[in-house]
Amino acid sequence: MKDLGAVLPLILLVVAFFFLVVRPARARQRAFLQTQSELAPGVRIMIASGLFGDIVALSDDTIELRIAENTVVTVNRQAVARVIPAETTDTESSIED
Repeated sequence: MKDLGAVLPLILLVVAFFFLVVRPARARQRAFLQTQSELAPGVRIMIASGLFGDIVALSDDTIELRIAENTVVTVNRQAVARVIPAETTDTESSIED
């Protein structure tokens, strides 16, 4: 019984570490992989700096992103913050009209 009292704080610390550090990190990793799997030419994205654009071409490490007509920039693939759904783009343009 005395041994359990000495080990219990250590067990609680490990469990707390798991719920406060490991689980959120796994969730972020899953979200990142989901975002990366949605990338394809023609998809509208937002990169981490806040720039929006349409994907022109993909490679293993980089993306060519059209941010304006006749303006294509190359960005690191990991800079993608989120993929903009097609229906959101339609809704935004109808609101502006």
